[in-house]
Amino acid sequence: MARWPWQTAAAPSPILVRDARYVDMGSVLEFCRHRPVDAALLGEHVEAMMAGPQLRDQLLCVSTPGGLAGLCWTGGNMVPLGIEPSAMPDVAAEIRRRARRYSSIVGPADGVMALWELLAPDSPQPRDVRPDQPSMVITTDPAVEPDPAVRLTTDADFDVLMPACVSMFTEEVGHSPLSVGGGYERRVRSLVQSKRSLARIEGGRVVFKAELGTVALGVTQIQGVWVEPELRGQGIARGGMAAVVAYARAHVAPTVSLYVNSYNTAAIRTYDEVGFRQVGTFATVLF
Repeated sequence: MARWPWQTAAAPSPILVRDARYVDMGSVLEFCRHRPVDAALLGEHVEAMMAGPQLRDQLLCVSTPGGLAGLCWTGGNMVPLGIEPSAMPDVAAEIRRRARRYSSIVGPADGVMALWELLAPDSPQPRDVRPDQPSMVITTDPAVEPDPAVRLTTDADFDVLMPACVSMFTEEVGHSPLSVGGGYERRVRSLVQSKRSLARIEGGRVVFKAELGTVALGVTQIQGVWVEPELRGQGIARGGMAAVVAYARAHVAPTVSLYVNSYNTAAIRTYDEVGFRQVGTFATVLF
């Protein structure tokens, strides 16, 4: 149809949100490598995508005339990374269009809280919103002596380990992970079999445990730190974390990270003593 001289076509948006099936994966990987600690949560998926197309539809990529300007993993957890504020409404609109279901939004706090503000009107009521979670890193040997009793767990430890894992999850999230099927048990078994589960086990019970939940981009992220409640306050976590760091740096990745709730001052003090330093802030919205 012809236009009158005063009529012009609408200018196309300079922001384009597509999934990773339509984006050069080399540029995605490079984007993550510039911020490896922040990107670790979705980095495993990105590294896997380099070898095949599986799951690429679950990674949203934000493109502008200047190049890649943000990512958002939309699997079981929603993980925004480096999204420019001007592009966040477009990302939120694409998430709504795809009707993705997710159990949390987690990652660097600025992106998580900006995305949650846009998604909140159409989302279920969250169980909890945690806007201030120090993101901490250690890239050296631990500053305290590792606990020599902390070791890799094995399949033979599973029946003792699993209740501790369930207890940790229930304390942290507010409900048992066993209430939503067998996925959590499979995850724990997978971490044991992949040599990413460490614990101190005495007298048939777990005294201390932690897992290397994510490994990507030269970074491993410690998750699931737990001490038997009756033994807390005795410094067990300090030596335990030192042992986990020493193992992780020797066998898994040179950079070890974690994030922790800001109100957990005892844990933060322990991590400081081990040698972690804060490098940023994460946030989590739990459903």
